Amino acid sequence: MADIDNSVGNEPLINRENNRNKVFNRCVSHQQDELQSFRKYLRWMCVDHSSPWTAILSWTMFVVFTLVVPAISHFLLACADCDSYHSRPYDSVVQLSLSSVAAVSFLCLTRFVSKYGLRRFLFFDKLWDESETVRRNYTYQLNTSLHIVSYFVIPCFLAMSAYKIWWYASGGSQIPFLGNVILSDTVACVMELCSWLYRTTVIFLVCVLFRLICHLQILRLQDFAKLFQIDSDVGSILSEHLRIRRHLRIISHRYRSFILCLLVLVTGSQFSSLLITTKAYTEVNIYRAGELALCSMTLVTALLILLRSASKITHKAQAVTCLAAKWHVCATLESFEVADGETPTLVARNSNSNKGNDVITLAESDSDDYGDEEDDLDNNNIIPAYAFSTISFQKRQALVSYFENNRAGITVYGFTLDRGTLHTIFGLELSLVLWLLGKTIGIS
Repeated sequence: MADIDNSVGNEPLINRENNRNKVFNRCVSHQQDELQSFRKYLRWMCVDHSSPWTAILSWTMFVVFTLVVPAISHFLLACADCDSYHSRPYDSVVQLSLSSVAAVSFLCLTRFVSKYGLRRFLFFDKLWDESETVRRNYTYQLNTSLHIVSYFVIPCFLAMSAYKIWWYASGGSQIPFLGNVILSDTVACVMELCSWLYRTTVIFLVCVLFRLICHLQILRLQDFAKLFQIDSDVGSILSEHLRIRRHLRIISHRYRSFILCLLVLVTGSQFSSLLITTKAYTEVNIYRAGELALCSMTLVTALLILLRSASKITHKAQAVTCLAAKWHVCATLESFEVADGETPTLVARNSNSNKGNDVITLAESDSDDYGDEEDDLDNNNIIPAYAFSTISFQKRQALVSYFENNRAGITVYGFTLDRGTLHTIFGLELSLVLWLLGKTIGIS
């Protein structure tokens, strides 16, 4: 994050006159901006890099809770001589999986904030030319993002707390490294819980930030869809779409390494868990494999947040082609009806014409069945005739051809993360699971 300077609290963050010739390094922020609460959250999480001291503290907390505490817990508190309820045969997979994903998340978050600054990373520096609706909804989503992180972290932390308290209270560890068994177990339990809380929070924080940025692009696309409802020219529509497409490429470039690493690490973790739990003569119960199950649910949930956010914004971006095609069809039909001397059915929304009422009634009667799936970008409503009154057929056809051949969305090294890609990933994962089960328990 950029250094906080109270003296620039009343100065504009973006200089519109010099915006074209501006060299984008890091955006200067003031203390009372929209990101004030978010900066406090980062400081509380010890991932603040706004000064050398906070950076040292951040790296120290990362090394302690991501590397040191899990290593000590695995090698010194493994309790190989414990009974079947207190033995931890899957602890190595749990610690390696959670620490590796947390390390990737922390490194990516540190790189994003240090290189771009928090305002530029969250695209707040691009909001000055957006509509008031987009700015208000995006600020609201930023404030609710912290609550979303807690919704995922708190249940996992409570479940892990119950397991660890039971494990230590029932005599799982008898290593008095502080001279007193109760004190030693208390310190070890608290450190393990802090390590779990730190790692899961960092993982979900990066995933929820990706969801937040994708939601901004959805708000922009919904605002962009309104251009087809007014008398807009092709140039303004094309310019706005190019701007949104450029932002999607920026998001893809920043997050592609993280998405790929998380997909590989989570897949490796799940297959390792499946391999060690399906071996012959393996005893699996809630006491032995409860921590492994909780770790798997945490990692899979984080991956699903990423994939769902990416596929949703890609679906919305590609729905622009359907919207433009419908806009072109409505304009073409209207031009023929006017040329033939007929009454324009698309203009007479409130008329008593049976033809016009049939079309509108169909769109309105089915709207409740879709719930929140329909919006200004993806719906079954007829576009009014005044929206294309000054645009020729050739310009509309050229714009539709452009949308058909320039589909936008989130990509990972050239592969678009749409619903088809998710189906492919699911098919590959299922094939690998069935192959592994065939090698372990004999499923053919």
